[in-house]
Amino acid sequence: MRILVVEDDKRLGPEIVAVLRRAGYAVDLSSSGEEAAFLGETEPYDAIVLDLGLPDRDGLTVLTQWRAKSVVTPVLVLTARDRFADLVAGFRSGADDYLKKPFQIDELVVRLAALIRRSQRSPAGVTNFGSLAFDTTTGAISLDGLPLALTSLEARILRYLVQKQGSLVSRIELADHIYERDTDRGLNSLEVVISRIRRKIGNNKIVAVRGEGYRLERNPEK
Repeated sequence: MRILVVEDDKRLGPEIVAVLRRAGYAVDLSSSGEEAAFLGETEPYDAIVLDLGLPDRDGLTVLTQWRAKSVVTPVLVLTARDRFADLVAGFRSGADDYLKKPFQIDELVVRLAALIRRSQRSPAGVTNFGSLAFDTTTGAISLDGLPLALTSLEARILRYLVQKQGSLVSRIELADHIYERDTDRGLNSLEVVISRIRRKIGNNKIVAVRGEGYRLERNPEK
């Protein structure tokens, strides 16, 4: 899952990014309303964390622009404003959730996970696919009931494939949702990581469809 964090505070922004990366997300950070407006329209994020008090452009203006251009990515708004009118204005502009500063960073992670689940119509708890299980609350992945030791990138790939429930995922789509903006997205390097995952879960569980992408098999042939 890939997240855009829009926060100009030089301490808080990197802190949010670090915590979300530890939680298993790919995260891009922007401190500019103008840049954030462009990224939100052009990059396939799974969710956006948006501060309202940006230096160059008000966050509500950015959010209103996204919704006017049919950007449906779920948005969690951060704000130091405490008037009820500001809360109402945020939801009317298209916010999906609201978190008032100061906040506990763990609460942001929990709210964001819930926001993504709702947007993808995924039930809280465990998503199963064959012998694989993905805990949508903790991000943990298990095989035959036993926890899998995965790198952050391996976990992002496997979570995405489990959530797709056997649907074919193109290489471009997969890369868009697991790599951060400034990361080399070479498709050859993607194949290398998938090869490592196959060694951990069984070679026949991830099928490569030539020229198209990857599909996770529920009951692969032995």
